[in-house]
Amino acid sequence: MHKSAFFYLGALLLTVAAVAALLALGKFLHPEILVAALPGRADANHPLALLLLQITVILLAARATGALFRYCGQPAVIGEIAAGLLLGPSALGLAWPELMSALFPPASLPPLQWLSQIGVLLFMFCVGTDIDLDELRHKARAALVISHTSIALPFALGVMLALIAFPLLAAPGVSFHAFALFIGIAMSITAFPVLARILQERGLNHTALGRTVVACAAVDDVTAWCLLALVIALAQNSSMAGVGLTVALAAGFVVLMLALVRPLLARRAAYCPPERHRDALGLTTILLLLCAAAAATDWIGIHALFGAFMAGVAMPAIPAFRAALRERLQGLASALLLPLFFALTGLRTQIGLIDGAQDWLLCGAIIAVAIIGKLGGGLLAARYTGSNWREAFMVGALMNTRGLMELIVLNIGYDLGILSPRVFSMMVIMALVTTCMTGPLLSLVQRRQRRVSPMAAGPATSD
Repeated sequence: MHKSAFFYLGALLLTVAAVAALLALGKFLHPEILVAALPGRADANHPLALLLLQITVILLAARATGALFRYCGQPAVIGEIAAGLLLGPSALGLAWPELMSALFPPASLPPLQWLSQIGVLLFMFCVGTDIDLDELRHKARAALVISHTSIALPFALGVMLALIAFPLLAAPGVSFHAFALFIGIAMSITAFPVLARILQERGLNHTALGRTVVACAAVDDVTAWCLLALVIALAQNSSMAGVGLTVALAAGFVVLMLALVRPLLARRAAYCPPERHRDALGLTTILLLLCAAAAATDWIGIHALFGAFMAGVAMPAIPAFRAALRERLQGLASALLLPLFFALTGLRTQIGLIDGAQDWLLCGAIIAVAIIGKLGGGLLAARYTGSNWREAFMVGALMNTRGLMELIVLNIGYDLGILSPRVFSMMVIMALVTTCMTGPLLSLVQRRQRRVSPMAAGPATSD
């Protein structure tokens, strides 16, 4: 068995062993001693101390699990998501419910939620700065075909699955249209930042395959977020007139950002000498634009994250400037604020709600539909645009990566009341499984290619 396979198996066994140890520990310890000593025990008595304790625990757990998963060949973000699950009711809540209640009492969660939302806004802004509109124009045909096929197929399969899942999983009072459309869009997401990181770690980011996949993922992100804005408008408006007004305002906002704000920022940056391109715009100006754009889309009714994303897209297309901007903002978001978002996602995920053979069959169906739609759609579209089967499979595997982007979408659905806790937990499991698949699938293809290449080269060298 290959060395990396031992790493993946070891990570899985370590995670299972950690959960089992927590469960065993909770049976013998007397948590009331520690609970009584925790600051914030009376919820409101020491709110700042409790918040700082929560942040400390979350960051320690995220750093430890992130390092473990990185060592095993997985993106660190998967380990950070796993840390959130371990701190929630699916692990800590089962092993030591008193400790979880003391660390994360319901009354203490709003400050964590707002901090995490700021982190997600900064993250989506940085994702927007990764979108290179000029690069997309050069690869427009392949990017549009592959990205839209890998959206259309899983979207259609997700809506089809919703016909079965709606009576069993939908939250009370949710319309079928909102539920089905949201399941469809959740199946269609690709994690652009995680995908870019995987390409960089494997040395594929400067290859033709890497550039094509990045362009496809960028188009996928833009399209998926526009579709998500439409779904949110449909979910929040009972009348078609309200939906039409929301869509019209959203379209006007996009035109304003691309046709007016982006050229103005580019013109302002053009006056800056090349040696000062890293500081072409002041950080205060950038943050003001980010907040204004996020507030505008929140007012329109399509979620503040879309505004933050478009603010990033509108930034001047100067590589040094965008790289410096991501270095400033993404470091704070990734190191401090996003782990809080993962922890809140873990607190919302209750794997224990998935009970019985029927629920686990539905969870398996969700995972299967997600893989078939995204990986299969990307593979077929890449093959259609001229890639060989090996490259087409790699494109499909990379487009099947969901990661943090999927969790953001799922949390939006949860906050809107479209996703019940049970289906939310199933979708989180799907996001983890599909993201964890990417590394092993790429390793499998690359190992096979290395075995085939010497065999193909052998006859040529003997002539």
